[in-house]
Amino acid sequence: MNVSPNSAPNPAYDRLVARFARIATIGEAGAMLGWDAAAMMPPGGGTARGDQLAVLAGLSHGLLLEPAVADDIAEAGSRPEPDPWRAANLELIRHAHVRATALPADLVEAQARANASCEQVWRQARKDSDFDAVRPLLAEVMHLVRQSASALSPALGLAPYDALMDGYQRGITAADVDPVFADYEVFLRGALTKALELQESRPAPVRPQGPFPEAAQEALCRRMSALVGLDFDYARLDRSTHPFCGGTPTDVRITTRYDTADFAQSLLGVLHETGHAMYERGLPEAFRRQPVGGAAGMAAHESQSLIVEMQTCRSDAFLGFLGTELHATFGGDPAPYRPENLARLWRKIGRGFIRVDADEMTYPAHVILRFRLEQALVAGDLVVADLPTAWNDGLHALLGITPPDDTRGCLQDIHWYDGAFGYFPSYTLGAMAAAQLMAAARRGLPGLDGELAKGNLAPLMTWLRDKVHSAGSLMGFNDLMRAATGETLNPAHFTAHLTERYLT
Repeated sequence: MNVSPNSAPNPAYDRLVARFARIATIGEAGAMLGWDAAAMMPPGGGTARGDQLAVLAGLSHGLLLEPAVADDIAEAGSRPEPDPWRAANLELIRHAHVRATALPADLVEAQARANASCEQVWRQARKDSDFDAVRPLLAEVMHLVRQSASALSPALGLAPYDALMDGYQRGITAADVDPVFADYEVFLRGALTKALELQESRPAPVRPQGPFPEAAQEALCRRMSALVGLDFDYARLDRSTHPFCGGTPTDVRITTRYDTADFAQSLLGVLHETGHAMYERGLPEAFRRQPVGGAAGMAAHESQSLIVEMQTCRSDAFLGFLGTELHATFGGDPAPYRPENLARLWRKIGRGFIRVDADEMTYPAHVILRFRLEQALVAGDLVVADLPTAWNDGLHALLGITPPDDTRGCLQDIHWYDGAFGYFPSYTLGAMAAAQLMAAARRGLPGLDGELAKGNLAPLMTWLRDKVHSAGSLMGFNDLMRAATGETLNPAHFTAHLTERYLT
């Protein structure tokens, strides 16, 4: 690890660095087991995998709880640290220690087991639209989540739900998110109606005719991911029920799912996950396996997936290049692959039930729904048994539609069934940040759209690596946004982007 020449020797800090490298390595092992559970593990392995993950979680937690950690934090902090990276790392170590010491070890292990068991049952329950099959397991997960929130709350000086949000995007609270989401709900009410009217007045898109062989889709996905910049000497592309990006910065695992009738699902999913992967690959090597060397939170992470998928690869500039690639891959009538048709096809606005399939204008409504429901669940104002009804009522209030079954309702996402509460706001905060970063990139790179039209994403990825990736967690989310764009998160860039793309 690089040490600033201005930094005096600090043995206590060095001991913390060694300890956190060990903790991070255990986390990497857990991440690979999690990837395997989603992509490779046979269904019968779920119980044992839950035990394995629980043991790793316990080992990691135990390393944080040893008395020497508190002593070393106190000793390391008693010396001035002029190097901003080391100072930030120490602060993040201190924060991680506060979170860890607030949670009893038996609760951490119980959560790991409950999450793994619930997630395994959820897979079949989702297929069968059988909420009752997973309801008791989700109730146990929720019970443990509330215990964790209650334990973290006083330690962090945050409300219980804010303490959960802190685990995903430090420094952002429900009070910060509430007015942003309320304003967006007002914007959506008028914008969606106008966008739908404009859409109806224009030619309907022509859907490319399949079938699209899975092998051809996979080859295309790998090619486009590499075009963005992902080096497959340090990455894999596999299949899973729910696409995700996992692994480690030197062993990134991205997954997707294939539909022979529609290649867009796999391609756009891979482009999205490649944005995540590029962030992981671009994190500062000098501080790998240290808190300051990690991503600046999940909203920051989501901004990187969306600036690739939504801001870049669905842009007018890039679609001309991509259309040519698609026709070369799948052949047939070239008309569906023309950029204006792809734009109408992939930027179609509509009221839908599924978050991951939603357009970028209605997607935030799905996040707002989950944000409000999980606050109610954590507070105890909503019991798990009533979740399907509350979900359906909430979606109807936001988008005017009601899911016909729980597969397209409260069973559609893995997050809650895997114990992730406080995560959903990051999706829309990330979308807003992506629009703001893209506006700044266009200002800083005047020829950017011309390069995208040639399929050259290198200038954009270099700009992102300089402004975002290489900063790790040196700064909080809003400070990172200010450093990269000149201002803290400003949702006006997102609504301006939507207005230009859908309302003109």
